[in-house]
This record gives sequence, C-alpha cells and structure tokens, in this order.
Amino acid sequence: MERTWRDQAGVLRKPDWLKVRVPGGETYQNVKGLVRKYNLHTVCEEARCPNIGHCWERKSATFLIMGDTCTRSCGFCAIKTGRPNSLDLVEPIHVAEAIQILGLRHAVITSVNRDELPDGGAEHFSRTIRATRHRTPETVIEVLIPDFEGNPEALRKVVDAKPDVINHNLETVSRLYSQVRPQAKYWRSIELIRRVKEIDPTIGTKSGIMLGLGERDEEVLELMRDLQDVDCDVMTIGQYLRPTLNHLPVVEYVPPEKFDFFREKGMEMGFLDVASGPLVRSSFHAEDVFHKDAILQRLAKKRLESHR
Repeated sequence: MERTWRDQAGVLRKPDWLKVRVPGGETYQNVKGLVRKYNLHTVCEEARCPNIGHCWERKSATFLIMGDTCTRSCGFCAIKTGRPNSLDLVEPIHVAEAIQILGLRHAVITSVNRDELPDGGAEHFSRTIRATRHRTPETVIEVLIPDFEGNPEALRKVVDAKPDVINHNLETVSRLYSQVRPQAKYWRSIELIRRVKEIDPTIGTKSGIMLGLGERDEEVLELMRDLQDVDCDVMTIGQYLRPTLNHLPVVEYVPPEKFDFFREKGMEMGFLDVASGPLVRSSFHAEDVFHKDAILQRLAKKRLESHR
C-alpha cells in the first residue's frame, strides 16, 4: 500500500504523521511578544518550522542573529536571499536579555550566512555568546553556525567564546549538494566539525540532515560514518518539507520506521545521541539532548581524556 499520495498537480501530499496543530496559547503569544519587543528574528518563523507552536509553548526558541536576509540560495530554505542590512551591534545584548527573561536553561542561537563580511559574522556570534554567558551563566549555549567559507580564524573566534555546543548541519548527502546547498561544500562542512574538536575537545559537536530529497540509504549511512570519523557527538535527522513551490520538491515522505532505523544505526556507530523522526529539526528539544545524564557523563569523560 502506498504511504504517500499526489494531488492533481503531481505534488506529494503530507501523510498523517506530519500533521501538527495550529500555534496558539498564552505562552506562545508571550514569546511572540518578546521577540517583537526586542526586534529579534527566530529561525522558527523565518524557516517556517512546523514545530513553532510546540516549542514556543515550552518557552523554547532558536534565535536568528545578523538579520533575516541570507547571502546564499539553498534550495530547501525559506529564509530570503539578498543583500543583508548592516549588523545590529546591540543585537547580542537583546538576545541575551530575551534568554534571561525566558529563563532558558538551554539557548540555541543561529544565523543567516553573511558571506559579505570578512569573518562571516563570527565576531557577532562571539559577542552574542559572551553577552548571554554574562547574563545567564548557567544557561547551556548551543550555536548553529554557518561554514564561514572555511575560514579557520573565523571558526576560532566562535570556539574561543566557549559555547557549550557547536552545531553545523550537513543538510544532505554529498551527491545532492549542487542542488541543495550550491554555495557550500560537503567536505568543508565535515572539516569544520573536525576543527572544533581539534581546537577545543571539551565543546559538544552536533550536525543534522533532512531526508526526502532523493538520498539513498547507503549514502545516509556513509554520511553518518563521516561524522563519526570527526568525532561528532550528536546527530539530528528530520523530514524535508517544501516551504514553497519555488523550492526543491519533496521526493519522498520517509516513513517513521526508517527514521528509527537510522537512529539505531547511529547509536551503534557511537553517537552520544541521534534524534531521528519526521518532525525532528536541528533545534527541536535540543535542551533535552545535552541534559541527559548519560550524555553529560560521556562528554565529561571526553574532556578528561583530552586533558591527559
């Protein structure tokens, strides 16, 4: 029996397991009001994340720094492409204030690509991390960073600011990069994760991909092994959802049991955790992953070994 169906235009219709409730509720409105008050951007809104209602009700949001306009044109992303405005130098303080008001024990901070900047915005990341650490020293800070065009000094600026977790998404398998991430390079992204551990082995590393773009199972497993080879701690795997008809089409809606399969394989390979499911996104329940006792203990062991 077919798991997916097409409409009259030949476009795949979403299966039942991808249905989510309409956002709302008092807490959701409070978070939305806070985002507006400080003139902040969130990837939840800009990327049209299906989990926005769930996450905002939990007082969880992924802050998007350096504006809402990206210098790249990835085939999957809803964030607009163009010439960005100049950086808001007060933004790091506003993000830190919002994190403090929300009382987040785990904050996720990401950005658009800013390839027109000499360091790709690495210093802005650093200032945001330090401002957050100053206001809420107990908050676990996770940053989801771009590749900085392979600039090692830019990456070092972020690492030296001492976030707890550095996330950089591969997004898809190597074969599909020219369609999905035309301005990125698969091995450059792998190298970024390797360099994080080389500079500071105490920082947790994370990466994520989307399924449903035409990848093959063996290519996904190869990608997972590539991440393991550079000591990536955690991986996320979710379903690609087409933001508009101008974006790449969904080739397949992958059934939940296939996500379970990849999670099982990833745990066998040695990842500290693999969050894998149709609605999983890079930041979805991020606070739960790096607060698990087993993961904290294994990261602590890694840190001890790195100092020997």
